[in-house]
Amino acid sequence: MSDSPLAQTVAALQPRARTELAELVAFKSVADPAQFPKSECEAAANWIVDTLRADGFQDVALLDTPDGTQSVYGILPGPADAPTVLLYAHYDVQPPLDEAAWDSPPFELTERDGRWYGRGAADCKGGLIMHLTALRALKEHGGIPVNVKVIVEGSEEQGTGGLERYAEAHPELLTADAIVIGDTGNFRAGLPTVTATLRGMTLLRVQVDTLAGNLHSGQFGGAAPDALAALIRILDSLRAEDGSTTVTGLAADATWDGLQYPEDDFRQDAKVLDGVGLLGTGTVADRIWARPAVTVLGIDCPPVVGATPSVQAGARALVSLRVPPGTDAAEATKLLTAHLESAAPWGARVAVEQVGQGQAFRADTSSPAYTSMAAALRDAYDGEEMQTSGMGGSIPLCNTLARLYPDAEILLIGLSEPEARIHAVNESVCPRELERMSLATANFLRSYGS
Repeated sequence: MSDSPLAQTVAALQPRARTELAELVAFKSVADPAQFPKSECEAAANWIVDTLRADGFQDVALLDTPDGTQSVYGILPGPADAPTVLLYAHYDVQPPLDEAAWDSPPFELTERDGRWYGRGAADCKGGLIMHLTALRALKEHGGIPVNVKVIVEGSEEQGTGGLERYAEAHPELLTADAIVIGDTGNFRAGLPTVTATLRGMTLLRVQVDTLAGNLHSGQFGGAAPDALAALIRILDSLRAEDGSTTVTGLAADATWDGLQYPEDDFRQDAKVLDGVGLLGTGTVADRIWARPAVTVLGIDCPPVVGATPSVQAGARALVSLRVPPGTDAAEATKLLTAHLESAAPWGARVAVEQVGQGQAFRADTSSPAYTSMAAALRDAYDGEEMQTSGMGGSIPLCNTLARLYPDAEILLIGLSEPEARIHAVNESVCPRELERMSLATANFLRSYGS
């Protein structure tokens, strides 16, 4: 990493970054009151409000968004004639899954083997700390060279669209010349990367009913239509024999022309068990960045422990479909809904409910902001050249911002390299990545301001 005075200041700020990340990780800010109290999200939002105000931000506000959550907004004025940069992160997190499977408490930042473990450490509470560290370092070296807006979303992980709808109703709020989304990450630790594409997504809840109530499997099994078996058949129809996604009418043969993902590296990053094959055909990059992918996120049915010998009257699943750039998420939702309904065996009743949706995104990597970011990353990563990759995940706000502000340059960076294990048990952030990406953000703001 550069040994410039700015780099030295960023390094000196790392203990503060760790302390604040620990405070933020401690909030169980899952934006689903069915899993964690809403007060946890509210407390996290208020922590951010207090922090922004202490750092000199103006017009700091809690925005009550239409999905019932809160986003945090603030402005840090720069020179009057300077461009405006919007910095984005989100404070809500995925649920911790099986807390007993974590090697340390999920909401307690824990250092282990050179990494900091905790839910949201990389995705995306660490992204907010990255932005703040960059701004604090710049203040010590001549001040902030641009006008800065910060927006910290409260429901990104749930995909419920609150901030998108708020921005559409208040289009003047997030106007900017450049937008830095701090919610992606490097292709791998130590390799500076910007994300050029995001897959969109749709999230559906499917309910299958066949009987008025559960029945004794000995007395009725063999003739009585089993709702759980029907659901399994419906879900199985979403994949071909090779495991690739097959939603009727949805194209699934696109290819990726950029940075490739060697299969051996992917198997290692994904921790695929020995002897277990990968899904689909084509390159790994084709499969995770350029093609649709269906995932069954959960099934409501009796657990094994305590199960009774019964034919199930009803069963329910949550199904996610990631869609690549060039595919309209709303159209994909219609196709997936029709597929689920038509795949029902035995006349089973199927009800499909849309839970969330977001469009895919493709960045313009030829814009001047990318030239500034390439230089900023090169300095922070000891001469390593910036790479561009895709990301299979979704950030629904990106397309909303691109539509509202067509002249804005949108860059996607962050801390979620493969070892971070975001959304999984034992999520972590690499402190070295946090330091380097904070410096890169500071370098970018300085360069873009000039």
